[in-house]
Amino acid sequence: MSKTSAGLLLYRHTPTGLQVLLVHPGGPFWARKDLAAWSIPKGEVASGEDPLAAARREFREETGFEASGPVVPLGHLRQPGGKTVHAWAMDRDVDPSELQSNTFSIEWPKGSGQVRAFPEVDRAEWFDLAEARRRILAGQAAFLEVLAAACRACTPARD
Repeated sequence: MSKTSAGLLLYRHTPTGLQVLLVHPGGPFWARKDLAAWSIPKGEVASGEDPLAAARREFREETGFEASGPVVPLGHLRQPGGKTVHAWAMDRDVDPSELQSNTFSIEWPKGSGQVRAFPEVDRAEWFDLAEARRRILAGQAAFLEVLAAACRACTPARD
């Protein structure tokens, strides 16, 4: 059975345009990766759990920020590895320097017998859509396009 994840993509409107908050995965495997390595804060949906509730829970666990309020559904995408990710967007501004992520433990270095803890997310950053397209995992990029279209539909045309 393939796994299901759910996540929240925060966005904000700035004088220069729309920005989204992406997170960089923590741990030794991602330490030197940047482009096409960032993600929306997301995590696994427990059996019987409402996907939006899971998205809010995972967002709080990975960032330390609360995620209450109205959301914009972004749909779901099947990832290259077979996982399905459901996503919602929320218009909210947070300070990435206040990130407080949960941790996970793995044996590192591999084969050493030493178990080390790493943050699940090691940093968060606001990006404009062009830069976010370069940074986000390829399997999640379509969420940016859905958000951009939704924001265009809600923004009155300027003369």
